[in-house]
Amino acid sequence: MIKKLSTLVSILSVICTMSFSQNHSNISLAEWSLHRAIQTGKMVNMDFPRIARTQFGIGAIEYVSVLFETKTSVEDSLYLQKLKAECTKYNVASNLIMIDHEGNLGDTSLVKRNEAVENHYKWVKAAKFLGCHSIRVNAAGRGTMGQMQAAAIDGLTKLSEYAAGFGINVIVENHGGNSSISKWLIEIMKAVNKPNCGVLPDLGNFYEYDRYAGVKEMMPYAKGVSGKTHDFDAAGNETVIDYAKMMQIIADSKYSGYIDVEYEGMKLNEDEGIKASIALVKKVIAPYNK
Repeated sequence: MIKKLSTLVSILSVICTMSFSQNHSNISLAEWSLHRAIQTGKMVNMDFPRIARTQFGIGAIEYVSVLFETKTSVEDSLYLQKLKAECTKYNVASNLIMIDHEGNLGDTSLVKRNEAVENHYKWVKAAKFLGCHSIRVNAAGRGTMGQMQAAAIDGLTKLSEYAAGFGINVIVENHGGNSSISKWLIEIMKAVNKPNCGVLPDLGNFYEYDRYAGVKEMMPYAKGVSGKTHDFDAAGNETVIDYAKMMQIIADSKYSGYIDVEYEGMKLNEDEGIKASIALVKKVIAPYNK
């Protein structure tokens, strides 16, 4: 029995190593990388699966709620069917939907917080239909750090309980304010303590907090990673974020999901910036794919 258990542990260890090396060849594209094209009418959300595949060779995408064609698109069954058909046509997987402007899950007003929770229900349903694994939410609100933390614990617990019924994760991004203080955010994760509630570390969204320490603290709860980029040097490296160092942190955590390309710079146009970002991520994951 002990020998069999030892063998099983060894097998699981190999599987974990293989999972890392295989899945880190998987890169997803964040729709925010194309927000200027969408906001200026050069493309629409329905074009996203096609553009991800044909222009960038990417087979997984991450939507942004505010970039859907209309505010009611998320509840339009025909629209969602067409969007899903586009994904099937271009062999593109829908990973998650990033939700904004649906109220603050950390609002210290119970009434407003409950409204925010309920406002996310339609996105949970849409995510399920499209085949996503998660919705990305914000732990925003007003008040002291302690007040907001207690409110966010309540809001995320309620939303996670609802989303669990659909098999959808609720993941929080370090998106400014208290959420970019990863210790504050991780305390919330520990208090919620639900398997479908986690985080989405954004490599770029740290301000006064050490970004490498922040990502290391978040990775045990990560169900996605947002590879934010702004600018590149002559060698194709991000000028602020040491991506090789970040990839080592991610590797050490045994994370086996996608690395999401999210270009947010201004010096390159969106097409050039996305391609430079993809090249960078491919370069830093290459040592782990051997």
